[in-house]
Amino acid sequence: MNAKQNSAPKVPGALRLLGHLLKWAFLLATVLLTLFPVLMTIFGSLKTNAELMSGGNLLPQHWQFHNYIEAWQQTNFARYTWNSVFLSVASTIGTLLVAAMGAYVVDRRQFRGKSLYVGMQAATMFISVGAVVLRPQFDLMVLLHLNKTLWGVVLILVSAHASTFFILLSFLKSIPKELDEAAMIDGSNFTRSFFVIILPLLTPGLGVSGLFAFRHAWNEYILPLVFTMTNPQMQTLTVGLANLRYGSSAAMQIHLMMAGACLSILPMLVVYIAANKSFMQMNAGSIKG
Repeated sequence: MNAKQNSAPKVPGALRLLGHLLKWAFLLATVLLTLFPVLMTIFGSLKTNAELMSGGNLLPQHWQFHNYIEAWQQTNFARYTWNSVFLSVASTIGTLLVAAMGAYVVDRRQFRGKSLYVGMQAATMFISVGAVVLRPQFDLMVLLHLNKTLWGVVLILVSAHASTFFILLSFLKSIPKELDEAAMIDGSNFTRSFFVIILPLLTPGLGVSGLFAFRHAWNEYILPLVFTMTNPQMQTLTVGLANLRYGSSAAMQIHLMMAGACLSILPMLVVYIAANKSFMQMNAGSIKG
């Protein structure tokens, strides 16, 4: 045994060092490529429009912090922020609730058409129809009298819950079914067992899925644009920021767009910090498993 170990080829120290250098070079390049657009946006938001359009250095010559105040005032930023928060929070809660209930039934019950239902959920993830369904969705909201409110957008976003469904389904498979059986023996029914026992145990999965759902709703542009064309007061941040591109004199205001984009990132950072614990629990569980 010792002879075999001694005869195993040894990696020279120079090759090992070269491998470490290549690994760290790759990681550093990945970080730079990821952070560079963010840094360009932050520093661009602190430049004048003329300096930004002319190119030049990454850092601004004169730091224009008043760009943020101007962007806030020109776009009715407070109203747009509230609309985005409402849309994101409502669609996130609805998505988590619908996907969690669907995953619970699929995992715990046997019913006719179960495989077809799961297959249709998977198909909606890999088949992108894009703008093809935009007109039917709008016509449906017209029939429901929701075409002039953000509730129509919320319902459409909640219906696109396939990825959340599969994330929560994988979490449910790790929860023993004996908990349900014990609850049934104690007199609990199927619905009460879900809300009282299962849902609290899904907290890590709900945190991760909720972050993805919130981000998707926060960044949505086409649906809020279509549903708020006749009602500018209902526009979200993504739609309102596009209005910053041109000022009253039809001049491009890229510096204000960048300032507004930086302001719009802040709520997502707050949500990520709140959901960071769920990410850590998910990673710890996967390493332990």
